[in-house]
Amino acid sequence: MERGSSGSAIVTPLRGGDETPVRVPPHNYEAEQALLGAILANNLVLDRVSEFLLPEHFADAVHGRIYEAATKLIQRGQIANVLTLKNMFDQDTALTEVGGAQYLARLANAVVTIINAEDYGRTIHDMYLRRQLVDLGEEVVNDAFTFDLDIGAMDQIEKAEQQLYQLAETGQTEKTLQPLMNAIATAITNAEAAYKRDSHITGVTVGLTDIDKKLGGLHPSDLIILAGRPSMGKTALATNMAFNAAYAHMKSEGKEGGQVAFFSLEMSSEQLATRILAERTEISSDRIRRGDLREDDFPKFVAAAQDLHRIPFFIDDTPALTVSGLRTRARRLKRQHGLGMIVIDYLQLMRPTAGSRSENRVQEISDITRGLKAIAKELDVPVLALSQLSRAVEQREDKRPQLADLRESGSIEQDADVVMFVFREQYYHERSEPKQRDDESNEKFNERVDRYQEKGARIHNVAEVNIAKQRHGPIGTVELFFDGMVTRFSDLVRDDHLPHDHP
Repeated sequence: MERGSSGSAIVTPLRGGDETPVRVPPHNYEAEQALLGAILANNLVLDRVSEFLLPEHFADAVHGRIYEAATKLIQRGQIANVLTLKNMFDQDTALTEVGGAQYLARLANAVVTIINAEDYGRTIHDMYLRRQLVDLGEEVVNDAFTFDLDIGAMDQIEKAEQQLYQLAETGQTEKTLQPLMNAIATAITNAEAAYKRDSHITGVTVGLTDIDKKLGGLHPSDLIILAGRPSMGKTALATNMAFNAAYAHMKSEGKEGGQVAFFSLEMSSEQLATRILAERTEISSDRIRRGDLREDDFPKFVAAAQDLHRIPFFIDDTPALTVSGLRTRARRLKRQHGLGMIVIDYLQLMRPTAGSRSENRVQEISDITRGLKAIAKELDVPVLALSQLSRAVEQREDKRPQLADLRESGSIEQDADVVMFVFREQYYHERSEPKQRDDESNEKFNERVDRYQEKGARIHNVAEVNIAKQRHGPIGTVELFFDGMVTRFSDLVRDDHLPHDHP
């Protein structure tokens, strides 16, 4: 192999004397030699490139082994030079073929400057990405020419898109096996970051203290299901949680919360914006929708608008969105603006990936939940998906939801990392006002009315969020304050929770 070429087309004579250019994969051996020489001359050069450059990024495998060996020595606190590397490469036949220790000496002696070392590293990495693109392009072409009844064109497009995204994000078209130590280091880093935060949560904050404590925030790669019967406030709670996350991200300059992608399959973006505006201005969404406004309401709108335009909150109200469509839009948003959280309102309105053939709705929901979990892992963000509950809840005396009430519950419960139910007893209580029975005395009836009113006062504006499943932590119920006029959930503070000696 001739070291020193820069990856230009090599001309190979063919029969008949014709010369046809044969393209070779992009490479730049000169940049690789210059970088290695700079590292051997001054080990501090490694700090400039070690964050983005790996041994497999070198076009010449021998150069990659030299870089890896030098990196190991330097990370141990030792010196990497011709003498120390010579001992490591005495038995390396590949290095022997290119001149052995003499080749290492030539690399070190040929260095003119170390100033451009980072530029050399960027060039090597760029050539690596180009080689990955070439390989991916060839694979896409070969797959397209292969006719397979089980793999449609849309499946091939989805696969190619996923590989392109991975290449853009990590420089790899396919994930490889990683040492356990890498995962442990990441876990320790996350724990340290959580310790340094005032909130001590590791995930994305939802702005509700008790839920954040129970869950530790919404964790990247988790699929979180928020379920409830109609009028329980699913959309309101999800909107509040998402907005709080985006608001925290803006206020903390990216240290907490996250950018939010809200896929609203049920409500239009204008309806969703009206809810957020109502929550921020404390003007009921009904009044905003009807235009029933007072003159002193408009300054509130102006103040809210000035605050809201900086919030990283993105809405997509495409109806009947497919899983692949959602994945494409989420990938694009992450590349362009960053992404910290995905919200889907709601699960049953989605369609499975185009081309998938499902025999029934249960299978379709199963495909959707698996797809959403895959998106959470691929994009490394929490996915909060809302879900309807079956009518079985209404048939029970205690109407608090259970896991079995999830529609198509098997697949949803299985794929979800967290399942939460929102329940407002006040909704049912208001619809069960006592009526005097024919055989009931006024005294008994008045006692029932008193108990009814006492309970009504106790549960007024109170919502329950039951964390029925959590892979990483405890389950339990959290109480929240719910203001139906402005569709806002917030922390609940009861007087009876105070210590008895409180004044």
